Amino acid sequence: MHLPHLSLASLLRPVTFLGQVLLAAVALVRGRTRLSARDLARVSTDSSARALPIVTVVNLLVGSILAFVGAVQLVKFGAGIYVADLVGIAVAREMAAVITAVVMCGRTGAAFAAELATMQANEEIDAYEVLGIDPVPYLVLPRVLSLLILLPLLYIYGCLAGLLGGVMVGGGMLQLAPQAYLDRTAIVLGWNHLGLGLVKSVAFGALIGIVGCYYGLHAKRNAAGVGQATTQAVVASIVGVIVVDSLFAILANALGL
Repeated sequence: MHLPHLSLASLLRPVTFLGQVLLAAVALVRGRTRLSARDLARVSTDSSARALPIVTVVNLLVGSILAFVGAVQLVKFGAGIYVADLVGIAVAREMAAVITAVVMCGRTGAAFAAELATMQANEEIDAYEVLGIDPVPYLVLPRVLSLLILLPLLYIYGCLAGLLGGVMVGGGMLQLAPQAYLDRTAIVLGWNHLGLGLVKSVAFGALIGIVGCYYGLHAKRNAAGVGQATTQAVVASIVGVIVVDSLFAILANALGL
């Protein structure tokens, strides 16, 4: 079986790109570079308000499914109220952050890759470089910052949607009073669970933004390259989210969180 040849430069290209993004972020903090405010506003709107419907539907259904699965088992032991424990902890620690990140991989990360790949195919990136404009701080940094800031907010919104799904199933299937369900959730849901989910969402936001922009800027200069870059960005982002989530799970277990 013949394996494609991978040069050292191609293997180091992602590391080089990550370094460029970090250097651009440091320069921004020091005031040595500027962002495109117009591009940042446009990308932030697309990554927040326009993403709310799909984030709501997916997290609501995930919370409902968790509650239904838990209710089927716990009701056998007369412990239906503990569905609130299951849904609250699972949504806050894992599902809201991961599911929201996966949705943003397929929605926003793919859009970043397709947009930048199209600019690459149309030689717009080359035009920026000829004019002395570095594409990393001008094009990449606004997209990464938008997800870095907005994905934690979408995580919080996803938590509320997931808990609402649990309340709906708990009230409809187990005849639990909404107030009793919410009281139980408030007892079991600690700041350590929410804090872990928030930290995860920040990491996921940075990952999705960087991966989407990387594949967009390094796409082939044709229509097929745009489609290939979009596909690679979605696949790599989703795999990256799962890997990072696994690392967080191992770290949280080691720290006793």
